[in-house]
This record gives sequence, C-alpha cells and structure tokens, in this order.
Amino acid sequence: MKKLFFVLLLLPVIANCQKLIGGSNILKWNIGSMALRNYHFTYERSLFKHVSLSISYRTMPTGNVPFESQLKSAINSSDINFDRFQMSNSAITPELRIYLSARKMRGFYLAPYARFANFEVTAPVRYTSTTVIGTVTKDADFGGKIKSTSGGLMIGYQFQILKKLVLDFQIIGGHYGNSTGDLNFAAPLNAQEQQSLRDNLAKVKADPFKFTYTVNSNGAIINTDGPWAGIRGLNLGIGLRF
Repeated sequence: MKKLFFVLLLLPVIANCQKLIGGSNILKWNIGSMALRNYHFTYERSLFKHVSLSISYRTMPTGNVPFESQLKSAINSSDINFDRFQMSNSAITPELRIYLSARKMRGFYLAPYARFANFEVTAPVRYTSTTVIGTVTKDADFGGKIKSTSGGLMIGYQFQILKKLVLDFQIIGGHYGNSTGDLNFAAPLNAQEQQSLRDNLAKVKADPFKFTYTVNSNGAIINTDGPWAGIRGLNLGIGLRF
C-alpha cells in the first residue's frame, strides 16, 4: 500500500515527463523484490510502437523459506523440521508487453508471460533411531531441485521520469503451470530407521501435489509432481532508458 501512495504522489511530476522521447531499450532493477531476498533484473526492448519484449532474471540466495507459516499450514506435518528448511531459487521470465497508450513503452500495459523457475531445497524430515543410549530423533536432510514451468498475465503501468529514468509499477498478475521435483537423502539406515522414516513420510500431506517416496538401506528418495501457481504484483522497478 505504501508503494501505491508513493506512485500517486509522483503522478503530477510524471505526467509532465510523459512527452519526453527516450530510447528503445530499458534496463530495470525490480526493487520491490528485495523484500523477499530476490535480486530481480529486467531488460526490455521495443519492437513496435505499442509492443515490446522483455526478459527478466530473478535469483534468491539460500536461506529460510519466505512465508514459512503458510508453508507449515500447507504441509501440516510435525515430522518436518521447518527451523532447518532451506531454499534458494532462480527464474527466467520472457514477457510480451502490449501498451495501451499512444507512447512507446509508456502507460498501461498487458503482459502475457512465461516463467521457468528452479528451486533448490533442503527439507529435513525427522525419524527415530535406537542407539546404546536409547531412542534419538534425527533429521533426514532431503536435498534436490524442484522445477516449474508456468504461463500468466501481468497488468501494469510504466512511467517516464526525466529523460532517461523509468518507473515500472507492476500492479497485479498471476501464473499457472506444473512442477516436478526429486529430493534425495543418502545415509545408511537399519531396518528400524527405514520403517520410522517411512511412517513419517506417509504422514506428510502436500495436496494438491503428488508425493511419492522410496526408502531403503542406502537412504531415501522423494518425488513430487503437481500444479504450480503464483502471484505477481505491487512491485516497483526503476530503470535506465537508452
């Protein structure tokens, strides 16, 4: 909401700048993504008066999962150690922008896009082991990659500020597609440990994802497959036009 107020305060100044003529290229830094530890950069190129093509790259370094409480609620399992759950991700998003104003790469736009994302995940699943000192709880650190492919639509408004600067206000958008993933845990497991891990994995619910697993004396493998959806919006990008 604060971002929206900021844009509204700038409207009188921006309106006077819309007549300025700029180049056909824009390099942008999406500063709103920093709130989620995402480093997000976009290159946009004008193709025709009302149409441009952009491609963006986003990366998030390894760390705790954003919106951890929502993830806990979705999976709803006490056998996953969310305190040690780690994730990083990267995504490439090609986008076709259709501007509704008479000016090149300015004003309201509709942007159909595709997103190709990779998520590196470490998911610790608890299991019990009997030792000489008694029964202890251990973490099976499943690590691997989840890949998603999706398509969607973004609505936004791009302002010209001064002669070289632009402000890209991404209002709202969403995408939908599918995902697949493989997570592996490699460690010797005795029969009791294998059964404990099977029992805990059987209690994990991650609907609507299909969740299968295999446990043996050498470790375990988790396979996931299912729909993928996301929301974009209320993001600000500041760019250099050349």
